[in-house]
Amino acid sequence: MARQKSSAGTPATVALTAAGIPFTAHPYEHDRAAPSFGLEAASALGVEPDRVFKTLLADTDLGLVVGVVPVTGMLDLKALAAAVGAKRAVMADPAVAERRTGYVVGGISPVGQKTRHTTVVDETAQLFDTVFVSGGKRGFDIELSPDDLLAATDGTFAAIAK
Repeated sequence: MARQKSSAGTPATVALTAAGIPFTAHPYEHDRAAPSFGLEAASALGVEPDRVFKTLLADTDLGLVVGVVPVTGMLDLKALAAAVGAKRAVMADPAVAERRTGYVVGGISPVGQKTRHTTVVDETAQLFDTVFVSGGKRGFDIELSPDDLLAATDGTFAAIAK
């Protein structure tokens, strides 16, 4: 993958470029009627859905935590809580998620968030050379290696999908 300039201009691409982390930008035409942003991205980009990951925020007794899971599955809140040493986790209010990340729901990237959060990436990401995550807006994904995703987010791998 070639290092990309922040041509899309999202906080995610700016953060990756500043950190010297290689990524590939993948814009696509977003359909507002799509029932699943992640499955729409997989289809539009011609990528197997297991390689496309969604970014979700959960509220725990330790604060907000980011969970990054395949779009084909769901976030296991108990597993996420356990992965960060919290007692419980519930999905964060979408308005809070937008305010704290600086992104809109459906375009929340795990990279370049306004407020840095503890991030856990589902361990299945390690099965692929590269994965796709939101680039910071609907209709724009970025492709990078799972290890680079961890580096960009100071994240960890754990089994958090079901």
